[in-house]
Amino acid sequence: MPRDAVLIPLKSFSIAKKRLRQNGATDVSALAERLARGVLRACRPRTIFVLGESKDVDTFAQSQGVGYWPSPTPGLNATVAGAYRSLGADFDRLIIVHGDLHAPEGLGTFDPDQGITIVTDHHQRGTNVLVLPTGLDFHFSYGPDSKNLHESEARRLGLPYRIVANSSWSLDIDEPDDLILGLESIRGGLEAPSNARPRTD
Repeated sequence: MPRDAVLIPLKSFSIAKKRLRQNGATDVSALAERLARGVLRACRPRTIFVLGESKDVDTFAQSQGVGYWPSPTPGLNATVAGAYRSLGADFDRLIIVHGDLHAPEGLGTFDPDQGITIVTDHHQRGTNVLVLPTGLDFHFSYGPDSKNLHESEARRLGLPYRIVANSSWSLDIDEPDDLILGLESIRGGLEAPSNARPRTD
């Protein structure tokens, strides 16, 4: 089986979720930390690295018993690209996961397809989970329309890829409406990706 690791970029909880704060949500720092803890639990037993730019994220990673990769450069794309290059020599495949997924269960045991897997957000424009082999000249493009940009990268590199939409991993909590969708999903809406099957190793 491929040697996998999960990379989870995190902002300092004190400043994370800017759009929720701007819209008057309360206890946003506690919510951000609770979501991150849930993602970390769901990613076990895979090897996990938290990617961050702040001391409190480092402290959080240590408290959770996972690795920490300090980014020398601010910004999500630079952070992920740096970790991908730095950690790639030790792993065959990296799984990049947003730390604010509402229902992350199954991330630690799902068996990705060969090539690249892109799990979209619920708008089907973003990239909530990205699985790719190491050693590629892959250009990360998190932000607006990242799903299409990452799909274009897969085509540029000539690799097989799979797009997964409308999964339980598609709901990340960024806006007040996302909190409402989270409550609706608890009542039975979204399902885990069809290839979220246990590994056999």
